[in-house]
Amino acid sequence: MKKFFRQYYHALIQEFRLVKGDPGVLIFLILLPLAYPLVYSLIYNPELVRDVQLVVVDNDRTPMSRELVRRIDAAQGAWVIGYAANLGEAKRAMNEHDAYGILEIPEGFERRVGLNEQAQAVMYCEMSLLLRYRGLLVSATDVMQDFGATITTRRIDHIAPLAETISSGDLMPVNNIQMGNIEGGFDSFVMPGILMLILQQSLLLAVSMCGGAKRQDPRKASFTPLSAERSSLIATMGGQTTVYLIMMIVPVIYIVHYVPLIFRFPMAGDTLQEFLFIVPFVLSSVGLGFVLQGIVRERESIFVIWVVTSVVFLFLSGLTWPRYAITGFWRVLADAVPGTWGVEGFIRMNTNGASLAQVSVEYRNLWILATIYLTAGYLVQRFVQRPDIEAAARRLENDSATKS
Repeated sequence: MKKFFRQYYHALIQEFRLVKGDPGVLIFLILLPLAYPLVYSLIYNPELVRDVQLVVVDNDRTPMSRELVRRIDAAQGAWVIGYAANLGEAKRAMNEHDAYGILEIPEGFERRVGLNEQAQAVMYCEMSLLLRYRGLLVSATDVMQDFGATITTRRIDHIAPLAETISSGDLMPVNNIQMGNIEGGFDSFVMPGILMLILQQSLLLAVSMCGGAKRQDPRKASFTPLSAERSSLIATMGGQTTVYLIMMIVPVIYIVHYVPLIFRFPMAGDTLQEFLFIVPFVLSSVGLGFVLQGIVRERESIFVIWVVTSVVFLFLSGLTWPRYAITGFWRVLADAVPGTWGVEGFIRMNTNGASLAQVSVEYRNLWILATIYLTAGYLVQRFVQRPDIEAAARRLENDSATKS
């Protein structure tokens, strides 16, 4: 036991020296989780875009078309900056970025309404920023629904005048209240999940890069393969894992507590329980990093894995594509990624105020993945990583003997 803890301590110190002396690893463990949340959050800040410039092409020029334009201009998402004589003039205004949307009201708009026919107004949106498109689309949709309800009420009142005392406005109002994201902002919707993916990628990159550095220079390994006393691999991995757990304390506190506080993201969960939830998430990510060390021959090789997996992990997490729509092979792959369960559980806790017991499925699956990946990492370290480092160390010793 004494020997085990001595080897554990030696591995911990050796791994800490490797991390501290490698700028690339420090960037992944410290700068990436500190800077990326700010960059991603600032991209979508403010979350809601109001008064998006809109130009109108009114080919009907009737009181009803003017009423429609007035209502859209009164909506919080749109601002009618003026009228254009035709669609070509409106397009020039959009190309010069004087406006980001065009509302075209066709000729005969009021006449079709009076004949109980379907009357359509066409909205064109510039797509350089999806938040502007969303503001115009939501405003136009809300106004058209309310406008249609007003026209229906007038018809009912015309047929039965006393019906006005019974019903007015929208006959079937729909109140959409988004739990945990009352403003309906895109940043508050997507960023809690992105934060978990940033933590996962940070750990995968750092652990894998350390593995590649040891293969390139065996002297950086946390054991001496040519010594008479070979260190315990369990003690070695334990010391290395402890280093990553310690190094992630500050980034986790920053991501879980301070980033939502700075940008006013939902913070409905208990912070202590969220930290407890992240523990198996970090362990499973470190274990997956140990597994990836088996294919990382050089420090720079991890960048290829980063480019390939970043978008895949984002889609598999369920943020951009609902998990219930993922089937077959991709569903199995999604279940095998720690970020999938980390994103799902953290969003429920942070956004909707779920307790640790209420995310027990995600919490249990993270512990299962941590056990599986740490075990698989042990096999990779024993049969792939350690023999390669020993072989490299022997070559290095033979080269030194030859030169001397």
